[in-house]
Amino acid sequence: MKLKFLLIALFTLSLSFAQNKGTVSGTITDKDMNNETLPFASIAIKGTATGTNADENGKYSLSVPAGTHTIVFGFLGYESVEMQVTVKEGETRIINKALASSSVQLQDVVIEKVVNREKETALLLEQKKSVEIKQSIGAQELSRKGIGDVEEGLTKITGITKVGSRGIFVRGLEDRYNSLLVNDLAVPSNNPFQKIIPLDLFPTDIVGVVDVYKTFTPNIYGDFAGGTFNIATSKGNNAITKLSIGVGYTTNNSLSDFKFAEDTHSTKGFFGFTGKDRKMPSVFGSTPTNPTLTPDESKEAFKTGFNAHSGKSPLNTSIGVLHSERFDLKNDARFTYLLSLNFDNSYTVRNGVDRTFVGTDAGILSGNDFETTTYNYKTNTSALLGLNYKRDRFEISSTTFYLKTTESFIQDQLGVSENNVNNKNYLIRTNQLNQSDYLTSQLNAKYYLNENKDQFIRGGASFSKTSYQQPDRKFFAGSKEGENIITNAGGNNFLRQYFDVDGNMYFSGLAEYTKKFGPQNDAGEKRHQFSVGYNGYMSKTETSYRFVSTESGSIFTAPIDNVDNEFNKGITSGAYHFRESSNAQYKSKLEDLSNAGYASVLLHFGDKWEINGGVRVEQTGRHIKYRENDFFDADFLPIDRDKTYVLPAATVKYAVTEKANIRFAAGQTYTKPVVMEVLPITYINPDGTSVSGNPYLVNSDNYNVDLKYEFFPTNTETFSIGVFGKKIKNAIERTYQPNAGGAITTFLNTGDATLYGLEMDFILDLARVSDNLKDLSWGFNTSLMTTNVSVNENYINSNGNASSSIETHRDRDLQGASKWLVNSDLKYQFGFTNTWTNNISLVYGIFGKRIYSVGTNRIDHIYELPVSKLDLVWGSKINEHFDVKLSADNILNPKVRFETGDENAVIFTPLSRMNKDYKKGIGFSLSLNYTF
Repeated sequence: MKLKFLLIALFTLSLSFAQNKGTVSGTITDKDMNNETLPFASIAIKGTATGTNADENGKYSLSVPAGTHTIVFGFLGYESVEMQVTVKEGETRIINKALASSSVQLQDVVIEKVVNREKETALLLEQKKSVEIKQSIGAQELSRKGIGDVEEGLTKITGITKVGSRGIFVRGLEDRYNSLLVNDLAVPSNNPFQKIIPLDLFPTDIVGVVDVYKTFTPNIYGDFAGGTFNIATSKGNNAITKLSIGVGYTTNNSLSDFKFAEDTHSTKGFFGFTGKDRKMPSVFGSTPTNPTLTPDESKEAFKTGFNAHSGKSPLNTSIGVLHSERFDLKNDARFTYLLSLNFDNSYTVRNGVDRTFVGTDAGILSGNDFETTTYNYKTNTSALLGLNYKRDRFEISSTTFYLKTTESFIQDQLGVSENNVNNKNYLIRTNQLNQSDYLTSQLNAKYYLNENKDQFIRGGASFSKTSYQQPDRKFFAGSKEGENIITNAGGNNFLRQYFDVDGNMYFSGLAEYTKKFGPQNDAGEKRHQFSVGYNGYMSKTETSYRFVSTESGSIFTAPIDNVDNEFNKGITSGAYHFRESSNAQYKSKLEDLSNAGYASVLLHFGDKWEINGGVRVEQTGRHIKYRENDFFDADFLPIDRDKTYVLPAATVKYAVTEKANIRFAAGQTYTKPVVMEVLPITYINPDGTSVSGNPYLVNSDNYNVDLKYEFFPTNTETFSIGVFGKKIKNAIERTYQPNAGGAITTFLNTGDATLYGLEMDFILDLARVSDNLKDLSWGFNTSLMTTNVSVNENYINSNGNASSSIETHRDRDLQGASKWLVNSDLKYQFGFTNTWTNNISLVYGIFGKRIYSVGTNRIDHIYELPVSKLDLVWGSKINEHFDVKLSADNILNPKVRFETGDENAVIFTPLSRMNKDYKKGIGFSLSLNYTF
């Protein structure tokens, strides 16, 4: 009886409690983005634990007791808004609220499913909510931190470091292990010597957000072991016109003695448009016949010569124009466009030792022993046009971007050549232009199949055309006597090379269907998700590598910078002639393809568990056609590599508390070689060294696992620690082979590698230490890694033959992997007035010693030694129109050093083990931006 009365009392109490409730619901929008919806904003009753978050469409619903309450609307990086609300029993109050950015902007939060992700909003919140192990950085954060390009910005992410001209290393692994997407679509590299486009070519003005995947999910390509970068180009959500100009000075580089190629010292040369003047002369035809030119033909054939101009290097400069416009149309539709044009240049001088070593039974001897000075003038030009249309359930965007890069350099190598050891003043002068042109056009679309948006399809297509050229790469050598050189024509002297890699076609596509299903969460959104789709690409590349040499002539003496005068006398007199000396191997063709279907499912189990699992079936092909040293019209010989991969992936997230998660990820991937690593080409350098591709390389198979714990003590702070492991079968590595004419760099499947490591990062508001430090925050991340390679007894060489390994060490670290790296930054944010805000960042990074090239023929490995980098950036937004950035780059100015190790199999006789060293100088730059 007592139990019956107790149950009746509890029922009555709960009924009265339920009837004493009301509901507050509505939509949260972003005032700074023309009131676009603001996902995942927080809504709470002040002074209580009652609250909720808006869904991905900015909508929320909060059950509250009847009565008067103060509702707090907030979001990371935005001013919180309080509003007093009276709710009657059983009533639903509709309250829509627009939030604006706070004056002190906080760490980035990027929401994967939101169209406009450029706003610096919610990076920490996305880390907390997402099931994937992924980090992102947005355009607003890049701009606020004074970051000029994507590559520099990515170094703020755990496990990523920038390594000079060799690009981004992820978890200590070099460029070969990375992959790049633009707007979710695969794109080629602009340089056959690199796996992906150098990310410093993407100025922040044309980038909306960059996602970094360090673990595999089925919807991204299986070709990576380090990281996949997905660049979402800016969509131009507001009407804006911005003009940017900049100037830079680098110690020992700017306003210093400099040598220019004669064709560079002109207006065309300044903007990087001299490539056409250096093309293969038409007299030689499109197909080699190896003609010998007459004296008159020799004089008329070439528009540029061997001369160099001496002067002072100017300051580095940059200029950019950004214009975007938005049009609001009927039925809540809108159209936006964005146009961006950017140009920058730089003058660099590099001076240091440049040595090779030769292994013999008696010991290790000196090969080349030069002091090398390089005067390099670089230009980067970019243009982007983005067109975007969006309405409630449909959106479509078109993106076209063009990238052009040039490097024109004069290089002097002075010292002892391996092929001329008795001459202590042997000089090699190289005059070279590297030029790349890159055009990509893309179309992306997304359509929601119903009103509640729980089903959608998306797709895209991308077409790219690329060209990489080294037109008229020329050099001469001889004995240096003061400012003169004693030399002669003939052999490899006064040789001209014409190297072209044309990406005639690169097409990629994407199609995906996604459906949400299952029970609804508090925001009314279905909790589970299923996706199925296709993505793939196909490319066709053609190479041409031709030579023009001179017939033997008499010895002559000439000024080093004005050698053409004496050289041309011999041409005019008929003492020697130009003739083509190409062989039938001058041309090769490469077709590369990938076609994949994938399926994945995301499941929620209660409030704690999320599981995302799936599989990708990817068919890959690499088809090479080449000729032996035969007739120019001989049939091409094929080398085919085809394989189908079944690549499973799983990610699990467990919410330990509201502020802490544990994540686990596992998956299988593969690694393709870089283009130049597989082309059957021997690329010859002036000093006798060469780089030889290996068309018989096979892809590496990678098995990956990650475990991570993360804690979010506040909205602006985070701490995470994780472990990871990888098994790489048939690892691709850079190695040296001995050769009578000079060392050959080549690439081999050397064996199986294992690596495992630990990552840790945190962002700490120093107000925890003292209220006087409330405007300071400290970010830190580090990676520690151990690797091991068990070298095979035999390998397949570049001729397709089985050879015994000549590696010095059969058990060693993985080539290109650092055992540790550290990145840290200290940020200070303050304001002079309400509109004049400032942000100062001190950024430090360092990586551990790593193998640059595997040691062979009794010689130890060549190691890349640690380099510390310290930068200071001061960004100042004076008002809504004008902002300034001051920066000091590479403040410590350490030497970049490559050194042969001390574990050689025989005695090392040279006095120094240093292969190469140089300093970059300390850079200072000023940029001004005016927004109309």
